Amino acid sequence: MTPPSSAGTPAPQPSAPAGSGLIHLRRAGVSLLLDVSGGTLPRVVHWGADLGALGEEQLTAFRLAQRPQPIGFSVDGPVEVAVLPEQSAGWLGTPGLVGNRGGADFSTAFRVERVETGEGRVAITAADPTAALGLALTVELTPAGLVRQRATLTNTGDSPFALDALHLTLPVPAEATELLDFTGHHLRERAPQRTAFTQGLRVRENRTGRTGFDAAYLLAASTEGFGNRSGEVWALHTAWSGNHRTFAERTFHSISLLGSGELLLSGEVVLEPGSSYTSPWSYASWGRGLDEVSERFHRHLRARGNHPKTPRPVVVNTWEAVYFDHDLERLRRLADAAAQVGAERFVLDDGWFGARRDDRRALGDWYVSDEVWPEGLGPLIRHVTGLGMQFGLWVEPEMINEDSDLARAHPDWIMATGGRLPGRARSQQVLDLARPEAFAYILERLDDLLTTYPISYLKWDHNRDLVEAGHQPAGRAGVHDQTLAVYRLLDALRARHPGVEIESCSSGGGRVDLEILERTDRVWVSDCIDALERQRIQRWTNALIPLELMGTHVGAGLAHTTDRRHPLDFRAGTALFGHFGIEWDLTKAEPLDLLRLREWVDLYKELRGLLHTGRSVHADHPDPALELGGVVAQDGSEAVYALVAHGTSALYPPGPVRLPGLLPGAVYHVRPQAPGDHPDGNAHRWGVPLPWWTEEGVRLTGRALESAGVQAPVLFPERLVLLRATRVDAG
Repeated sequence: MTPPSSAGTPAPQPSAPAGSGLIHLRRAGVSLLLDVSGGTLPRVVHWGADLGALGEEQLTAFRLAQRPQPIGFSVDGPVEVAVLPEQSAGWLGTPGLVGNRGGADFSTAFRVERVETGEGRVAITAADPTAALGLALTVELTPAGLVRQRATLTNTGDSPFALDALHLTLPVPAEATELLDFTGHHLRERAPQRTAFTQGLRVRENRTGRTGFDAAYLLAASTEGFGNRSGEVWALHTAWSGNHRTFAERTFHSISLLGSGELLLSGEVVLEPGSSYTSPWSYASWGRGLDEVSERFHRHLRARGNHPKTPRPVVVNTWEAVYFDHDLERLRRLADAAAQVGAERFVLDDGWFGARRDDRRALGDWYVSDEVWPEGLGPLIRHVTGLGMQFGLWVEPEMINEDSDLARAHPDWIMATGGRLPGRARSQQVLDLARPEAFAYILERLDDLLTTYPISYLKWDHNRDLVEAGHQPAGRAGVHDQTLAVYRLLDALRARHPGVEIESCSSGGGRVDLEILERTDRVWVSDCIDALERQRIQRWTNALIPLELMGTHVGAGLAHTTDRRHPLDFRAGTALFGHFGIEWDLTKAEPLDLLRLREWVDLYKELRGLLHTGRSVHADHPDPALELGGVVAQDGSEAVYALVAHGTSALYPPGPVRLPGLLPGAVYHVRPQAPGDHPDGNAHRWGVPLPWWTEEGVRLTGRALESAGVQAPVLFPERLVLLRATRVDAG
């Protein structure tokens, strides 16, 4: 059964541009209308809701209706902004291409030489003979309704061309009067912020050498007062794991646009004659409400050939259980406890190699420690796999400690300006993987580990920003090269060991983007597993990526990073909505807690088929103390929701909550879901039950549940309950 979302509807594909020079891409309820007439770079006439099957005459009329009145200041006639904006067209906003050839050729006027169309794809070849530059531009409308584009610039001249920036853009209508983007820091990733979309330029630059805690993540322009289920939203994501720039711009020409590209450091990319530069992919999603915008990203990711196909196993990670105290007997006891609660993967974290007894030394020395593991990792791995669990290992291949055998042997492998080493961060420097010898060493060490031991999973960490990251001895800026080298390293390792899964961890959630996810199987959402903080971090991580790619763990009762306590049901119920795991010394847990944890593990195993294939939905609830989100099966047959009390409500009792995403005409059995079925609040303690909160629950249509909802139970702050909805009509 088709879900109630325009994101599931295929549409006709484009033909070659007709005499009008218009190409109309239609997919999944979205139209992208490109104008390639006149020989100049393509302009977007419309990006948004599907315009329907328009003939050439109607498309021509539509273009005419959208053209602004000529003003005649920068140039005579209307200023038409291409997907790569050029000053030669009269555009005086942020340029699409910034560079020069010895001070000349700073402005381009590309002429289109060839236009090729395919299934949801337009490829354009253009050239500027005067500037001696060639451009290959790809614009796609994916089956999920995402627009994605990138460009390759080639130096066709006989002298070097210094490239400073290459930006691609998409227009948004004047009705988009609000902006949503994200900020954050370590332990508080992806915190949303909303601002007015006013005239001028709002630019978010990331210079950390990784995706970054303070990256825009998504930059969305929207109609006023938009929400999860309402308003029109146009959102952009820059798929790049290094420095990048994302921006929104509104000018007095009545032009509003979103743009993005790699942020290149000075002198970082100089194109020699015949060489090329390819920009990162820029992804864009339109939808009615944030949920539909997110659903397009999720559908795209799930359709990839490399998307995880097997059920996401329950993970136990050792970091917050033992830290650097690696003792075989202690870890065996932890593995036994993990198996008893139903864990399926056991990951040994930092401290297993070289002289690594703390976080100040031995990064780079990727040999199993003879001191801690005199018989190698074999005895622990045999114990773990004998319990029926997979074995995983922590690594941080991109970093190096100055106090390491590797640094003492090859100090020139450290990224630096050439005259000095950068300041240490977490006692680390960055290993220059663009240097072939360093790349070969790391690939050989990781390959050897994965060949020697039956390792199913790598937790791949990246614990510092790239500061003054240059190539020794000259000191040329190297973040661009390092980013590409990391991609090549991951690609080479995956080719040699295709069955090994890799997690992108970067001081927690510092490297979360669609390009790193082309090479990894999940992201570690945050080093903070305080359940209250995690509620918001996970919700907004899910704005871009689906739950099965989000590492979400149950921590100890006392949070490692906030010193705050939460009951087990709140911690486990929060971790349920993702790739479930445990980060807790289970050998010290109370027996009743272990029994309760096993119930949550069993529920996760029961629900993961739904959680990891269904549509993420979020209610627009007026009370900031309460939040309701969940997952609805693609066919609308079932759903699970979490009602979360972040604080005390101004209403007592809190009133109804709406259950979004169900099929309007279907009938659903809605009831509490164990073990998250105990509404821990004063009314519950006083023995005053919520009338419908029983195993029998209620049976209502999806329309009634979304338009009116059900009464919410009274909850203490920092508590949650689960609701299950199952379709019961014949349908």
